[in-house]
Amino acid sequence: GGFDAVFVAVGAHISKHVDIPHRDAGTFLDAVSFLSSANRGEPPRLGRRVAIYGGGNTAMDAARTAKRLGAEEAMIIYRRDRKSMPAHDFEADEALEEGVKINWLRTIKEIDRSTFKVEVMELDADGRPQPTGKFESLEADTLILAVGQDTDTAFLEAVPGIAFKPDHTVVVDENMMTGHAGIFAGGDMVPSERSVTVAVGHGKHAARHLDAWLKGSTYRRAPRHPLIGHEKLHLWYRTSAPQVEQARLPAKERAGTFDEILHNLSEDAALFEARRCLSCGNCFECDGCFGACPEDAIIKLGPGKRYQFNFDLCTGCAVCYEQCPCDAIEMTDETDETDVAQAANP
Repeated sequence: GGFDAVFVAVGAHISKHVDIPHRDAGTFLDAVSFLSSANRGEPPRLGRRVAIYGGGNTAMDAARTAKRLGAEEAMIIYRRDRKSMPAHDFEADEALEEGVKINWLRTIKEIDRSTFKVEVMELDADGRPQPTGKFESLEADTLILAVGQDTDTAFLEAVPGIAFKPDHTVVVDENMMTGHAGIFAGGDMVPSERSVTVAVGHGKHAARHLDAWLKGSTYRRAPRHPLIGHEKLHLWYRTSAPQVEQARLPAKERAGTFDEILHNLSEDAALFEARRCLSCGNCFECDGCFGACPEDAIIKLGPGKRYQFNFDLCTGCAVCYEQCPCDAIEMTDETDETDVAQAANP
């Protein structure tokens, strides 16, 4: 207690469950617990054949982990087609490379010991899976459920003003604040796409608004130089080089190992690639304008501070504009020097 503001980001770690009629079935696991135990070096016994129910990245991870732990067969059962699959394409591609079988448009109806009765689905005009009345049998010793995760926000239910969606996610405004003043939330516990990138963005966004709220002000994002297309880049600056392909661990070498599949670039290669970035509309202090100005009208302000224009010396020759590789300098009518200065110093 005693805090003036708080940011809550508890994630979504409760595995969803589905009711599947079963008789004398084998092992049932949820994907999050399975992956966690495998990461700790304490994996459960899986048997020779493992079925994974779901089509997201977690399902792909579970199937590929099962193969690495010695399962002879790992198969994914998913009720939609590949186009509708929430998992990244590269995850599915790598799973298939490693011998994982994916049964598209299938849903589990019941389990009798190790026999799975699955119904073949078909997509309707809206792309939703519909039952066909056709059934198949699949065999597996273990079923891993990877049908999504819920967030546990029950501890906030007694807080006045906080509203919830039907899936228990917390409603926030554009500033990441809940309905209770001073309580901010983000990540998987709020309605949004669930990814690390989005969660990190929520934290950064919330921190700015939380800081402003504590100061009794409102955060206003500074205007950015508009992103530009390829047609506006001044490509004289470009370093021609072939596209770099990161080395990948061959599929036949992945069995039994959890080594990284996609290899890193060397430090020299990474720095070379980074230096080729044209920043698409944002000044990256290449000094092209500074070195090209014939009137010494451009003042270098130091790392991260960009440049300042001395309009008493500037003749409007546009050499700086032509030298700028990323179109960060705009030429405007000389009667409006204020606009020129702002454009050159965003």
